[in-house]
Amino acid sequence: MAGLNDSEVAERLLKFGHNEIKEKKHNPILKFLGYFTGTISVLIEIAAIVAFIVRSYEDFAILAGLLVINACVGFIEEAKAENALDALKNTLALNSKVFRNGSLVEIESVNLVPGDVIALRLGDIIPADCRLLGITVTGEISESPLQIDQSALTGESLPVSKGKGSIAYSSSICKQGQMLAIVTKTGVNTFIGRAANLISITTDAGHFQKVINNIGNFLVIITVVMAVTILLINLFVKWQMDEKGHIKEPRERRSFNEALLEVLSLTIAAIPVGLPTVLSVTMAVGASQLAKKEVIVKRLTAIEELASVSILCSDKTGTLTLNKLSFDEPYLANKGTTATDFVGTGIKNTAEELLLDSYFASEAGAQDPIEFAIRNAAESRLSILQNRKEVNQIPGFRVTNFIPFNPNSKYTEAKVTNLETGEVFRVIKGAPQVVIRMCGGHKEASDAVIDLALRGVRALGVARTIDPEMTKFEVVGMIALLDPPRHDSADTIKECKKLGVSVKMITGDQMIIGKEVAARLGMDRTILDATNLNNPDIDIEAITDCVVKADGFAQVIPEDKYKVVELLQNRGYLVAMTGDGVNDAPALKKANVGIAVEGCTDAARSAADIVLLAAGLSTIVDGIKASRAIFQRMRSYALYRIASTIHFLLFFFFSILFYDFVLPNKLILMICILNDAATLVISVDNAKINKRPDKWRLGQLMTLSTILGILLCVISFGHFFVAKYVFTNLTHGQIQTIMYLQISSCPHFVIFSTRLTTHFWKNMPSTVFIVAIGGTQVIAMVMSIVGWKVLKAEAIGWEWGFSVMAVSLVSFMLLDFVKVWVINSWSFELTAKLWPVKSRKMEVDRRRGQKIVLERVKKNFGKIKILSKVIHACALFKHSGERHLKK
Repeated sequence: MAGLNDSEVAERLLKFGHNEIKEKKHNPILKFLGYFTGTISVLIEIAAIVAFIVRSYEDFAILAGLLVINACVGFIEEAKAENALDALKNTLALNSKVFRNGSLVEIESVNLVPGDVIALRLGDIIPADCRLLGITVTGEISESPLQIDQSALTGESLPVSKGKGSIAYSSSICKQGQMLAIVTKTGVNTFIGRAANLISITTDAGHFQKVINNIGNFLVIITVVMAVTILLINLFVKWQMDEKGHIKEPRERRSFNEALLEVLSLTIAAIPVGLPTVLSVTMAVGASQLAKKEVIVKRLTAIEELASVSILCSDKTGTLTLNKLSFDEPYLANKGTTATDFVGTGIKNTAEELLLDSYFASEAGAQDPIEFAIRNAAESRLSILQNRKEVNQIPGFRVTNFIPFNPNSKYTEAKVTNLETGEVFRVIKGAPQVVIRMCGGHKEASDAVIDLALRGVRALGVARTIDPEMTKFEVVGMIALLDPPRHDSADTIKECKKLGVSVKMITGDQMIIGKEVAARLGMDRTILDATNLNNPDIDIEAITDCVVKADGFAQVIPEDKYKVVELLQNRGYLVAMTGDGVNDAPALKKANVGIAVEGCTDAARSAADIVLLAAGLSTIVDGIKASRAIFQRMRSYALYRIASTIHFLLFFFFSILFYDFVLPNKLILMICILNDAATLVISVDNAKINKRPDKWRLGQLMTLSTILGILLCVISFGHFFVAKYVFTNLTHGQIQTIMYLQISSCPHFVIFSTRLTTHFWKNMPSTVFIVAIGGTQVIAMVMSIVGWKVLKAEAIGWEWGFSVMAVSLVSFMLLDFVKVWVINSWSFELTAKLWPVKSRKMEVDRRRGQKIVLERVKKNFGKIKILSKVIHACALFKHSGERHLKK
């Protein structure tokens, strides 16, 4: 075997490149600057620029500091998670044995090229996609195929047997045998390379980031319109209201700096400074709580997205199952009729006898998973093997000869002596049809093999001799081997269904195996062949409909898993994907929430958002429940903060425009920072978990926030009018302090209402939450009562302080009834009517169609019910008439 020479290698390296997965590098500086482009960041930047222009340097420093802190947190968070391609590269073999210039040499795998002849042996990581040549390193014909474990790539639960002409994939592991192979594909062109490419092109913005951007867009539009309006009016015209509320004559227009100063007040009031911070802290606290349950969160926003997930796509092998062959319920031939008895063992024609016979014909120390499963089952179930003194001995028996598995004969054979009786017999274990043929046929056993095959269970026949000459065999039974479900998988799927999460199983195994596992897990058996996912003859909408309705998919490759997730996302579902292998990495990266399970590969762990340290999926249920509690806290804060921001915007817009009234910037910042700092404790507040996947329902959120903001603005102007026109002895500074306390307390108490979608008393907040919210308002009240010159707050006295707080408490209780009414009145049809987009119209039409069909079914069912009663009455009448005639 000569192999390639140096010149051929150099030529092919230029053409195909090195055998490696190259990572696309991003400029870290540009990446960091990208965190200054969000809508909320833009709002802060506008305010900082205005503060600098009007020489309000303290405000400028605070706002610039917020920008830098938010950018640093985001940059560090993403840097920790972006290492999936590195892990994929680490799965490649480092060195390979290859024929070069007529000699077998060891080189770095990165230098392999198509056409290289490589040697594969037991334990080798296959360095590139290659075609097996069917010959050994010495040039002889290979007697047996290679056993290759490619479960991490394709999801198949068993090592596959590959002979001459078969393709062995890069990064799979040689479990048995040795053979030469010729390299066909290298680097990104390999099977695993395509997986890496799918990961690298998956760059969609997260669901949470889209929600924050939508909220930011909503606020920035309102802010810009109001700020520009005030700026233009201040520059070109200005009017005042007299004491009776009539507009005075226009004054002289203001200077540009004076106009900007008022715009600054409005802009600072509009910025939800604490929105990203409070939501991040809430998720961080939730992540630490999940860590105690062995659920590690790599990307904080995945917590919010997990709460909204409605479909969980789970890899079968190693996730729903143990990825370990196990002894299943066997078929026993002539059960209870044979006289065969192992003297001294108490075993008579049972599963134990079948296991012992199998153990005789099994090779000790073999790496084959089938041999290992049989020996492990026998040693754990048979008492005579558990009580033996020496590991290699079988009490009462001696194996005098053993013939290992031969691809031609397709069975193993053992010659056994019963030490107590002196009886000598032969036992064979192998391919069912071969064993049945050696026994002269056995219809019942043949039918059992077909039944096991239809269930997707791997069968092995076992037979032993029944004559002194040891020439006549009798079927003992059929061993059934299956990769069994984890003990908690069925309960996890059941719990997920209760929480409104549909589970879809994805496997690289054949469809019949998928159906059998699905049945054992309590799932429906609607398992589809994944090869149809990319069928160009089928409409994409029809394919998507099938994907939505299916319970699982079989014979999948990495592209298929990726495709399933993509189709579901295109239909509007938020999808979680679990997996443990390299083949799962692209889908884990593509999914809204990628979940790497215990024992996963580095590639799966790196691509995932959440990593489970405990075996099985039971912790996913804990994760879903915890994420929904966290989601409720975030949504309640977002509703409060948006309503508060709209309240700020409306009040200051009209107060500046008509009454030339504004609070000092320091008091406005005091409201924003102090109140948002207090609401950080929402991360440990009591939360009511939803039984269905949570959704932001931005239409409802924005509408309800706007209504609450308008009502809060009305309440604020009520205070303003009373303070200005009823109590005329108050100074301008005292009115500012009164409005500071009212604007600080009234919207802040509303958070007690926004915690729930029902009335606030249905689920009481935690003690810490009550103390934190109440404490900040007590501080604000005391500061307003006694005054604080540093913040330009004049003292208003105890009467005004307690009165404002009392009105704020009553106001939030009244607003709670408005909130409940809006939420109860809201529906999808109303959303589609208010925001008529194509997808919503289609969904409304679909629901109407379903409703019509259901009404027709009910109507026809009613007719059938009436008809059945008439038929029953006629039958009774006929029966009574016949009895009367007989009499």
